[in-house]
Amino acid sequence: MHERSNRPEVRNPVAADPKVSALAQALADEHPAAAEALRGMLKALCKKWRGQAEHSWAKHKAPLAAYHKANAVNARHLALAIPKQVKTRP
Repeated sequence: MHERSNRPEVRNPVAADPKVSALAQALADEHPAAAEALRGMLKALCKKWRGQAEHSWAKHKAPLAAYHKANAVNARHLALAIPKQVKTRP
């Protein structure tokens, strides 16, 4: 059995797409505050949808739980595709 790679482009299919990576990098370079806000919104949605998935699973609503879980994964992948700005010391 092969070990799974820890490289971000292997773990995150959104980050592996060169067009998406280029657009995310351009957003982070040109509008760092907007990129940070978008990343925060996507992480908040991920957390919300994970909670909804757990609630649906507990109520034995597996199809709805799978839907919310998939949304959470997609939101997290999108959030992680946006590069963080490296803060430099003055």
